[in-house]
Amino acid sequence: MKHNILVIGGTGKTGSRVVENLTKLGHNVTIGSRSGSPAFDWEDFNTFEPALRGMDRAYIVYYPDLAVPGAREAISKLTEAALKQGLEKVVLLSGKGEKEAEACEEIVANSGLNYTLVRASWFNQNFSEGAFKEFVLAGQVALPMPDAEIPFVDVNDIADVVTKVLLDDTYNSQTITVTGPRKMTFKEVVEIMSHATGKAIHYQPISIEEFKEGMKAAGLPDSYVWLFGYLFKEVLGNSENQVVSHDVEKVLGRPAIDFKEFATKTAETGVWNEGITQSL
Repeated sequence: MKHNILVIGGTGKTGSRVVENLTKLGHNVTIGSRSGSPAFDWEDFNTFEPALRGMDRAYIVYYPDLAVPGAREAISKLTEAALKQGLEKVVLLSGKGEKEAEACEEIVANSGLNYTLVRASWFNQNFSEGAFKEFVLAGQVALPMPDAEIPFVDVNDIADVVTKVLLDDTYNSQTITVTGPRKMTFKEVVEIMSHATGKAIHYQPISIEEFKEGMKAAGLPDSYVWLFGYLFKEVLGNSENQVVSHDVEKVLGRPAIDFKEFATKTAETGVWNEGITQSL
């Protein structure tokens, strides 16, 4: 059965891959974005119903993160609109170990909609497509929490899990936790990237305050500075976030992608070539 599916955040790391998966499977996919037709804008609740009209299912990614102020109200308004438009099911991407995100999960769970929650650990692709790419290119990855052991997850695994649970109603009312297959520190993942590229990339531990000051100096918005401070302190400092889940394997029937595999494949694309000049 083919569905009409709205992918909110369909140009982002997980959303773009979910769009690709669903399109290959023959579903009618609409990307929910400000430039879409009709437009979808998290800051304009009036755009919710027009974007959801005619949709059977939806994948929800809240930007920039469910932890930020305003997320609860937006998720509440969205689920109300989805219920009114008669959607069969929604899947919410949430953050592993984020208490604020769990409050948004509860809103979805109590909305009257069929749903699946997908909780994700920190993304591998933060180092290749996101906030930390410039650090890798500079050969100096300066980040707080050197002792945190993180089960980094690949966004391709997240997208494949989301695609499966979005279409398969046996996962209704379930919470799926997606992580990589092992825990690693920032120092360990930087060493893996250095080996994969054949270039010298070093890890420099710094304090959370030093990291936030660096973000401010780079001209990033206060909301981003707050968010990353929160993610480092509250999420990476949470022992729950440092637990490996095997849900990827249970849902997909294959092992989760290891960071080493991610680094090797990413290095082959050349995205880390610019900027790093010193060889090992």
